[in-house]
Amino acid sequence: MFLEPRIELFPTTKFVGKRVKMSLAVNKTQKLWQGFMPQIGQIQNRSRPELFSIEVYEDISFFEHFDLNNTFEKWAAVPVAGLNRIPNAMELLEIPEGLYAVFLYKGRASEAPKTYAYIFGTWIPNSGYLLDNRPHFAIMGENYKNEDPESEEELWIPLRKR
Repeated sequence: MFLEPRIELFPTTKFVGKRVKMSLAVNKTQKLWQGFMPQIGQIQNRSRPELFSIEVYEDISFFEHFDLNNTFEKWAAVPVAGLNRIPNAMELLEIPEGLYAVFLYKGRASEAPKTYAYIFGTWIPNSGYLLDNRPHFAIMGENYKNEDPESEEELWIPLRKR
């Protein structure tokens, strides 16, 4: 059973992290995080303790013409309150303010595609919203445990009113 999301306005936020170009067919998520986590302590002025997994798509046609080989940018990042310096091999990303549907996902990370299929195939088409062209992200807080069935994370999907 899928829960209804809460709708939230996410403020303009700056992130520091690492990114990689990938597709779902050639998934580089694990390698990205393995490269990011050992350096996370070098990031100054973190504004929140959670980790953010961010996807930046060229445009929303990624979802309209879905193909496992379509590429996008995947970020491993943390939000920052200000910038003194950006650590070597990291970059700055800014997500602009906008509306998001926030789904609380509970379960193994590998089983999340079922939830995403519900979000894009059922919830959005039947809501009063359309998908917007801004970054998508997951917030992984203290209850995130990757492949543990009790793991929790928030899935943030950008929206605009119909």
